[in-house]
Amino acid sequence: MSTLLQDLEQLRQEASAALAQTHSTEESEAWYREYLGRQGKLTGMLRGLGQLSKEERPVAGQVANTVKVALETALQARQEQIKQIEIERALSAEGIDVTLPGRPQTVGKLHPTTATMREILDIFGQMGFQVYDAREVETDDYNFGLLNFLPGHPARDMQDTFFTTTPDVILRTHTSPGQIHAMREYAPAPIRVVLPGKCFRNEDVTARSEMMFYQVEGLAVGRNITFSDLKGVLLNFANMMYGEGRKIRFRKSYFPFTEPSVEVDVDCILCGGKGCRICKQSGWLEILGAGMVHPTVLQNGGYDPAEFSGFAFGMGIERQTMLKRSVDDIRYFYENDVRFLDRVG
Repeated sequence: MSTLLQDLEQLRQEASAALAQTHSTEESEAWYREYLGRQGKLTGMLRGLGQLSKEERPVAGQVANTVKVALETALQARQEQIKQIEIERALSAEGIDVTLPGRPQTVGKLHPTTATMREILDIFGQMGFQVYDAREVETDDYNFGLLNFLPGHPARDMQDTFFTTTPDVILRTHTSPGQIHAMREYAPAPIRVVLPGKCFRNEDVTARSEMMFYQVEGLAVGRNITFSDLKGVLLNFANMMYGEGRKIRFRKSYFPFTEPSVEVDVDCILCGGKGCRICKQSGWLEILGAGMVHPTVLQNGGYDPAEFSGFAFGMGIERQTMLKRSVDDIRYFYENDVRFLDRVG
């Protein structure tokens, strides 16, 4: 038995020394086959345990198992060292080519609605209009009554309203209530303001309509403001928004808060007025509604209509974006399709 124990110790020392000389995964695997594999030296030595007596066999088996566990632990530690060495060797061999272009990074963009809104506000800012922020939750009086929508007036049916649980408190259906707030804040001083923001209407969502959308309202009040001033402002806007040389036309319309009222068209930016699919062969694209502020609305805002006059206009931001960027479905704006936002933004 003493000879077997000496042989086991000698094998352990030999195997440990051999393991220290391995420098690759292949060499460590070869070492395993030589010492711990089925045909390995330790396995062959363990087969000799059967020749020992019953008394010697447990002691020799315990020593042999200790040697085996020690060698397996040493092998695992050595293979981890070899793995790190091989990784470092591979990285050193590859190197880093600092002349290669970097990986492209996805850069965020403004939402198309936001970009168009800022463009419009910048245009009117150059014409002396200031931005006025108005509330999105309004009273029925500000949203309708003070704007000359009388109770039961059929024009109210044109704007399907979202009502709240509080009586006479609604989500605004247009940005026009901001006119009253602005006038009452600044009257009797002359004002020129634009009022951007969200509007809400209880409508079926289609390619041309959304229940939530953005508008920009414009208002100018002062002494001796005429319809010609309105025309000049809107013609300048059309040229700055859609390109130099644009033409506009006015078509008579009706809004309770303006008199006279008009719909404003610009000659088609795609076909130049010749007629195409976008303008439905008419050569014109509708861009906004406008008119001279109704005397009743002026009075409700705190101005004497005998001394003051004014004009107002309003436009949908999504519509301006659709016209300028050739978008044919308003639903695309709020579906969060990154492909659309990347193309149109």
